[in-house]
Amino acid sequence: MYDATLAETVTIRGDGGDEIEAYLARPMSAGPVGGVIVIHHMPGYDAPTKEITRRFAAEGYNALMPNLYHRDAPGAGPDDAAAAARAKGGVPDARLIGDVAGAAAHLRALPSANGKVGVIGYCSGGRQSFLAAVSLPLDAAVDCYGAFVTGAPPEGSPLKVGPLKHLTKDLSCPLLGLFGADDQYPSPAEVSELEEELKAQGKTYDFHVYEGAGHAFFSVNRPAYRPEAAVDGWSRILTWFGLYLSS
Repeated sequence: MYDATLAETVTIRGDGGDEIEAYLARPMSAGPVGGVIVIHHMPGYDAPTKEITRRFAAEGYNALMPNLYHRDAPGAGPDDAAAAARAKGGVPDARLIGDVAGAAAHLRALPSANGKVGVIGYCSGGRQSFLAAVSLPLDAAVDCYGAFVTGAPPEGSPLKVGPLKHLTKDLSCPLLGLFGADDQYPSPAEVSELEEELKAQGKTYDFHVYEGAGHAFFSVNRPAYRPEAAVDGWSRILTWFGLYLSS
């Protein structure tokens, strides 16, 4: 069986029809296959998140990561672009929704697409994954330790975002949540608060909280990496997408 993937920088139409940079990785097969939108963490459109995008391609999905900071610092490296975005209070929610809608349209238009699209996000991207799933018609969503879905940023935080719990009623797809018991943003209490709202709204979801893990436990290049939590988390993510994004 032929086994190959293609990964490349592409241009997609984002919010307002803007052309923005994105990273596309896909299996070199006829398909049909599902699509995964990867929302990068606050450090930005960087090498580790591109590696995650390639992992999804290796697992048989068309995966696309839009550069959410493209407008804030065109041509800049991940660190400078992330700093520029933070200085502006983070990515505006309306712009995020438009960029994810553009990414979904791009994935659905690929010749090998089966029409199903899921979204996954890490850190700030976890919140944005939830935001996308309550704002757009999607087939599956994964929130990896996304802060401020419930609760608000602490005083002095550069992020100018608000909680999203009140939008839970609009969740368009099943939601998988992966969190660390030692995380502060989101804290276990905030995770429980969101879970109660999902129950109250009758939504399909599955939450897992990992003992001994804090924020960013998927990040293999950071001290926060927790192999056992990350390996189990990857297994759950692939099972989730396999259930809801298969042909």
